[in-house]
Amino acid sequence: MKLGVYSFEKIGMFIDGSNLYSAAKSLGFDIDYKKLLEMFRNEGRLIRAFYYTALFEDQEYSPIRPLVDWLDYNGYTMVTKPAKEFTDAQGRRKVKGNMDMELAIDMLEMTEHLDHVILFSGDGDFRSLVEAVQRKGVRVSVVSTIKTSPPMVADELRRQADNFIELQTLSELIARHFHAQRPPAGGGRGRPPVEEYDEDEEDEDYDDEEYDDEEEYDEDDEAIVERTSPKS
Repeated sequence: MKLGVYSFEKIGMFIDGSNLYSAAKSLGFDIDYKKLLEMFRNEGRLIRAFYYTALFEDQEYSPIRPLVDWLDYNGYTMVTKPAKEFTDAQGRRKVKGNMDMELAIDMLEMTEHLDHVILFSGDGDFRSLVEAVQRKGVRVSVVSTIKTSPPMVADELRRQADNFIELQTLSELIARHFHAQRPPAGGGRGRPPVEEYDEDEEDEDYDDEEYDDEEEYDEDDEAIVERTSPKS
């Protein structure tokens, strides 16, 4: 599949976990991260794949922990930090867990080793970061979607990027499974079979039942989740 990546390019993937999860959920599918990694390995010379997310360390069980563990054992570089929970003046539970600073620092440090950055986020706050990376001679592709209402990608970020990759066009290749409300794609073609994971071949923590939802980052519950900038 042509993604605007040249075969000789050294690639770095930078995944804003909560943002990508929300975009895929809005399109009606869950991402198979093994397929996602293999896709970009086949497109160019993949140097590193970073995945950023905040975690609740004081919880006995976190629904995202099995996914984080699987990614850590299967080719992704995990960057995590504790999420902070508080109650606002109206008594609503809110969470602080912004990873933008960590992502920006890693991307700027990696530019000297890369030809092409793939940013999986639609957050407009990354526009200046993309511009800074481009000034260093590195091309930047943004993966998000404009197929939702409103679009998940900020217009200023999409304009700044060298290349925009529509997430919905990748769904047939990287979906783990589709939700019932999945938007029609490809002229009504049936969905492809979802790859099953053999516990003898892959880490057993990769389990469909265990990490079905990243509950801490449910964009449908905006009153509960709040992304804020980290303190300097």
